Amino acid sequence: MTLLCLMGASLLAQNDSNRVSVKPYGFIRNYLTFDSRKTYTVVGGEYNMMPYDELWNEDHSEDLNDVASLQMQALTSRFGLDITGAHLLGWNLSGKLEGDFGGFGTNNTVLRLRLAYLKLSRNGSEFLLGQDWHPLSGNIMPEVLGMAAGAPFRPHSRTPQIRGIRYFGHFGYTAALLWQLQYMNNGPTSASNPASTASVVFAHNAIIPEAFLGINYKNGAWYAQVGADAQLLRPRTHALLGGVTHKVDETVSSFTPTVYAQYVYGRWSVKLRTLLAQNTSHLNQMVGYGVTGANDDGSWNYSPMKASISYLNIAYGHKYRFNLFLGYMKNMGTDANLWIDPSTGNYHIYMKGGDNFCHLNSIYRIAPSISFNTKAFNVGIEYEFTGATYGDINSDGTISHNDNLHQVVNHRICALVKYNF
Repeated sequence: MTLLCLMGASLLAQNDSNRVSVKPYGFIRNYLTFDSRKTYTVVGGEYNMMPYDELWNEDHSEDLNDVASLQMQALTSRFGLDITGAHLLGWNLSGKLEGDFGGFGTNNTVLRLRLAYLKLSRNGSEFLLGQDWHPLSGNIMPEVLGMAAGAPFRPHSRTPQIRGIRYFGHFGYTAALLWQLQYMNNGPTSASNPASTASVVFAHNAIIPEAFLGINYKNGAWYAQVGADAQLLRPRTHALLGGVTHKVDETVSSFTPTVYAQYVYGRWSVKLRTLLAQNTSHLNQMVGYGVTGANDDGSWNYSPMKASISYLNIAYGHKYRFNLFLGYMKNMGTDANLWIDPSTGNYHIYMKGGDNFCHLNSIYRIAPSISFNTKAFNVGIEYEFTGATYGDINSDGTISHNDNLHQVVNHRICALVKYNF
């Protein structure tokens, strides 16, 4: 496959009398992280989401999640190729192929595809086909040192897509169709075992791809976007009814509007994003959906959960860079009341992290950092204060503000050393 791609690129360059240029890049990156308690993390613990709730022992004398940890890893060291130089029907043709070792398997860490796309560009227009950052993520991200890059407050996903961008002066638009691969929604595993799991099938079985549309503005130091993301999932394709398995037709739709603004000039950088998120677990956010009823044919009704999610990032400096990240998420529940399954006596809620976070009320983070930066070398240290409030879940998916509402906090210290090439 690699040989065919290289041969194709060579033929294209010869036909257009242009020479394709391939530029390698990457870095070797090491993280040393300390956490004051057990936290929900991915990518081997480097990607910090939030602290787990209290887990009390039998006599309620000890919180079993109150356990500190320390680790060091280099698995997110990265390599990539920037490919430029060819033309196709008057369009500039370019591409990118990028990977790291952040995938996990039987050998602990495995090669992971990050980006793989081709791009056509001409006169303010851009057409992209392949795997790139989700339009709600973008290449414009907070300047935090931690691997999570602002998640779960910042939408975070790289996904296969077809995307077009067009500018008319200072204004433009972004339109995209997207399919899931490495970042997935949660849903039921089967009719007989409705526990939550993450899978691409919930999106793929819906046939209709996820869609994004945004209106952009850029002018010197300023960039802003107003947009919205729409998604359709098909949680189950069959259900057990009267001892016989039957096909069912059930879907859950969601709509997530967003506003983003940034000012980058000289030593200063200020970035702000806010979302009214619905069912954005595929964007590494703690927002899912729930079952609101059962029908005579065995199918279920669903409602997406909603949350208000925002972050603010302020940075200053060049060689010595000072950064402050602030993030907040508030659970706003569902539009319809959740259904209590008579066979289990419980709600069915599907979200990132599964049942551990169905009773999550809010999350907030304060993360200052300082770094020393040259072209080839970066070193820095960051302190993350992440607090989460948990409580009793109401029938509408919100959390009761009663005596059981409580907060847990994780203190993370992250040190980074990176050599760029």
